[in-house]
Amino acid sequence: MKREFGVVLATATLTLAAGLVTPAVAQTAPVATPTPSPTPVCPPVLPINAMVTGTTATSVSITYSAFVVPPCGYDPPITFHLFGSHDDAIDWQNPIAQGTSGPERSGTVTIDGLTPGTEYWFRISDAHGVRDRYVIGGPARTGLPAPCTATATVDSGWGSGFVATVTVRNTGADQLNGWRVRLSWPGGGSVQSIWNAVVETTSTEVTARHAEYNRVLAPSASTTFGLLAATSSVPTGLTLSCERWS
Repeated sequence: MKREFGVVLATATLTLAAGLVTPAVAQTAPVATPTPSPTPVCPPVLPINAMVTGTTATSVSITYSAFVVPPCGYDPPITFHLFGSHDDAIDWQNPIAQGTSGPERSGTVTIDGLTPGTEYWFRISDAHGVRDRYVIGGPARTGLPAPCTATATVDSGWGSGFVATVTVRNTGADQLNGWRVRLSWPGGGSVQSIWNAVVETTSTEVTARHAEYNRVLAPSASTTFGLLAATSSVPTGLTLSCERWS
């Protein structure tokens, strides 16, 4: 009896020990290391080129070419920002005006409404607002306003000619001592006679200057001269420009 009890006790001990076996630990799946994106290799060229190609008394025209696309270059539309000093352009501060291109990768942008006789510098940004780091253009100086204006009225016309009256006005703040007018019209032709002015050329583009008795114009003052022209087609109007002339 004692021997059998010991066997039963031993068996129970083994069974209990078997129930206390530590369970297996679950294995964690390895975390994949992200592969870094390759750094783009940009060509050794300027991403965009731009330069001033024209000015008037109130405008600046800038011609540009965007050579490289993002991430190395820029996407149109391209915006040109004008500044009043080189330091402001460097720091991108106090912009004065701006103009934006169309969808073309090259073209010309004209920014108007500027002050005559003033210097401007420009910087560039693209469609995403990315600022170009390289180009600081300028200085571009707007021209001085014309000291005078010229307007014309076609008084009468017939199949082969017309008569016109030209009005010259001093638009400056100072006395105008001498003026010259250039005028042309569609259809070509030549000046047959002129009065109250001295004609210098009589081809398709006519140049006429003051006579001695109407060379001096006070501010806002005006004078007129007339012309008789031969032409193949009577124009509805003339194209004119006026300048100071001594």
